[in-house]
Amino acid sequence: MNLHKTLATVSGMTMLSRVTGLVRELLFARAFGASAYTDAFNVAFRIPNLLRRLFAEGAFSQAFVPILAEYKNQKGEEATKELVDHVATILMWALLLTCLIGIVGAPVVVYLIATGLKADKPAFDASVLMTRIMFPYIGFMAFVALSGGILNTWRQFRVPAVTPVLLNLSFIAASLFAAPYMEQPVYALAFAVVLGGILQVAVQLPALRKIGMLPRIGINLKLAWKDPGVRRVLRQMVPATVAVSVAQISIIINTNIASRQVSGSVSWLTYADRLMEFPTALLGVALGTVLLPSLAKAHAEGNPTEYSALLDWGLRLTFLLALPSAVGLITLSEPLTSTLFHYGKFDAESVRMTGQALIAYGVGLIGLILVKILAPGFYAKQDIRTPVKIAIGVLIATQIMNLIFVPRFAHAGLALSVGVGACLNAVFLYIGLKRRGIYVAHSGWLLFLLRLCGALFLLAGVALWTAGHFDWVGLQSRPLLRVAALTAVMGACGVTYFGALIAMGFRFRDFKRISS
Repeated sequence: MNLHKTLATVSGMTMLSRVTGLVRELLFARAFGASAYTDAFNVAFRIPNLLRRLFAEGAFSQAFVPILAEYKNQKGEEATKELVDHVATILMWALLLTCLIGIVGAPVVVYLIATGLKADKPAFDASVLMTRIMFPYIGFMAFVALSGGILNTWRQFRVPAVTPVLLNLSFIAASLFAAPYMEQPVYALAFAVVLGGILQVAVQLPALRKIGMLPRIGINLKLAWKDPGVRRVLRQMVPATVAVSVAQISIIINTNIASRQVSGSVSWLTYADRLMEFPTALLGVALGTVLLPSLAKAHAEGNPTEYSALLDWGLRLTFLLALPSAVGLITLSEPLTSTLFHYGKFDAESVRMTGQALIAYGVGLIGLILVKILAPGFYAKQDIRTPVKIAIGVLIATQIMNLIFVPRFAHAGLALSVGVGACLNAVFLYIGLKRRGIYVAHSGWLLFLLRLCGALFLLAGVALWTAGHFDWVGLQSRPLLRVAALTAVMGACGVTYFGALIAMGFRFRDFKRISS
């Protein structure tokens, strides 16, 4: 399998997801701006989203995929299908119970997540209602995560990668066709989440049926519980849940702090996060998705050389593409924010505040992406405890940084703490892989980094010089000109960066990699 081509395919599907997500945010910004009610929706959506990452995607995928790969490569199709059925049964019934508890306890959950909303009763009540509407989303996402793990293990990356597009399309349709006819328009977005979850489940079914791995969800929990493979997955999920919980606890704390800042702070961070997600998803998520099954296969086959080579390939691609993305977010924060969001109710003050958060995220972008590359180096070996220990230490460090940064930088301080914390996480993960001999760096890194630094310096200069020729906020009345100007600036930056690398001897063929 050509990993470079596979990564390009997954990144392409992810790009489609992020483009539709950006359209979604553009409609949000234009129709709702940054207000107490958009904060209420973002808080409400964050709750099932956090649980989705905690139970469905994050912890589950990290525990399930390596064991599934082991079954597939060593135990045959019948045993693998039995494992899939039993895991699906336990997972879905557990999340059904979680959904029921969440719906009943929504007021308490919202209060714990965003205490600042309590001061605005209409916004608090709206957030509670939307939380109840959206809670079933985690059940749908549990099935999607299970399906994605299966399909990725079978090297069927396209369907899982394109699935998030359906949620974004649901949001877009709700914003255009449902919200204008509702007494409180933002409620349309909550119903869109549920519809998006249903669509994401539906699109997985044909692909699973094609490979003969469509899960059968049973009612005999005792039989499923006795399966030794299920117990192994659950044992791995305990530390994995702790690991993912640490990151999500940090997000909850930051949301709580943001809700007690000036009105709109949660939304400013959300808009900046949407832009930051472009490089993290296109590179970090896509590369992590491709790497984990390949690493698990190399581990199951007892091939440490291939294992290390896969990590080295992933790290080089990360530095090659993440560092210029970080420079772009920092130097072009105002052009990006104003061009994409400065319409309708999204005013110049929101441009400035969102831009500040974007700069802060840019500082730590390399760490946010590296974690998604380095952590699978442990997960594929079914070692989840080491990342857990590191994540707990990083959580403590992040909250200490909040005490330092938030009084000085307000909401942007929260983004800065997250980014710097991610960099610390990446450093400790790297040290752990090196000390255990899991990763051995290939030759040529020093020259590679020197070339990158030279190209990045030129990129930053071109970005600042070209962007400085335009009044980005003042061009609100001429949106097409502003879009053209941003396109020209980004084009100049891209030509400068890659042109400089090629001039210094960089060749794209050096990044081709074939995996068995």
